[in-house]
Amino acid sequence: MRECMAVESSAAPCPHRRASDRPFILPRANYRNVPAFVSYHLRRLGSRLHRMRIALRVRGWKGLLDRMATTSVAAGPVAVARTPGRPAAIPEPTAALPVRRRVLMMDVSIPRPDRDSGSLRAYNLMRLLRADGHDVDFLPDDGAWADGYAEALRGLGVGLRRASRIAGYPSWFARHLADYDALIVSRYHLAEFLVPLARRIAPQVRVVLDTVDLHHLREQREAELRGDDALRRLARSTRRRELAAISAADTTWVVSPVERELLRQELPSARIEVLPNIHETVAEPAGSGMRQGLLFVGGARHPPNADAIGWLLEDVFPRIRRELPDCELHLVGEGISGLPQARRAGAGVVVHDHVPDLAPLLDSCRIGLAPLRYGAGIKGKINLYMAHGMPVVATACAAEGMHLEHEHDVLIADDAQGLASAVVRACREPALWQRLADNGVDNVRRHFSFDAARSAIAATFAPGR
Repeated sequence: MRECMAVESSAAPCPHRRASDRPFILPRANYRNVPAFVSYHLRRLGSRLHRMRIALRVRGWKGLLDRMATTSVAAGPVAVARTPGRPAAIPEPTAALPVRRRVLMMDVSIPRPDRDSGSLRAYNLMRLLRADGHDVDFLPDDGAWADGYAEALRGLGVGLRRASRIAGYPSWFARHLADYDALIVSRYHLAEFLVPLARRIAPQVRVVLDTVDLHHLREQREAELRGDDALRRLARSTRRRELAAISAADTTWVVSPVERELLRQELPSARIEVLPNIHETVAEPAGSGMRQGLLFVGGARHPPNADAIGWLLEDVFPRIRRELPDCELHLVGEGISGLPQARRAGAGVVVHDHVPDLAPLLDSCRIGLAPLRYGAGIKGKINLYMAHGMPVVATACAAEGMHLEHEHDVLIADDAQGLASAVVRACREPALWQRLADNGVDNVRRHFSFDAARSAIAATFAPGR
């Protein structure tokens, strides 16, 4: 894609934006005088093509075609957090409830909270909004309603919406968007064609971009790890697109203070709030005497996870087995059995693929692993491990932005021998294991709770923001 160019938006002034804000950055061309329907489709096509180029570079043709052929998963009852039944009640807010609002949330697909961290984040965010009295509707970009996951949202009181495949969002927004107080769009590659459309059709609606993680940062780090110049160029294009989407939103949510500070340097006048991942801790986690083995959680379709699994199986776990010959490694995540490294894994490796209810493994494994060599955002796997009282061994990249301290609530190493030695220490030193377990639970309670998320939501919708 060509360089982005800065032009002024043709949308009517939004009451939530300051006159001094920088102009909206549009990719490739000035769509100011183009009809909304046409500009929407041009932007959407450009976004899709850019994402396909990245997928082709990272996964190759076979990976790209497999991803394009993947459809939403139908499911039975969904196991969220600990129990497969109705989720537990959310703690009452310590302050008075905010003004009731009607909120429309949009993401690539229906959240699948038992399958990936971003989905669990979206699901718990909707739980929180509903518990605090807001009306919430959800509109998936792929238009698919996987039965079990759709029912899980309906159980929260969330309304499900679907735009016509023919008329698309221009028609749907024209008929419905003005009925909402806020539009929350997840991920920049949806926001770059949805936000300009929303500005033209309903400029009074407050627009929030939930980045989930900074995509350009993740892609840039992968390019550096691979030494791939083509991927570097694609990451730079993603950066321009992502910063443009952030510039266009009234408020942008990031998951960590690290990403907030990065964006403040890039876009000093943008409104950035930290909305952390949202997790519930186990009241009485299992002790070390009831646990054995190691656990890695992460779907293989996410490139940082696939890379981490390969490194773990080839370089890290063999070193652990030399010190702990009976140690087992459990790999959990959709598509793991299809990885070449997993197919040729040696003794002690148990591949589970997708597990609908993680609680038994989270309660029985001894150490949680996060050997990610690149990535961005907050690692939901670390939140899950810690919420269940499981000590964590991670790389510095995996622990980034999570308020963690080496030897206090996590063990951090960035090479294969360092990771293996940390695992062996945590298995052999009961006092160290207990300290990490206790402080990990406390970390989740302090930084990744429903109350922590409430403060970001309150700041987002505060009067005058």
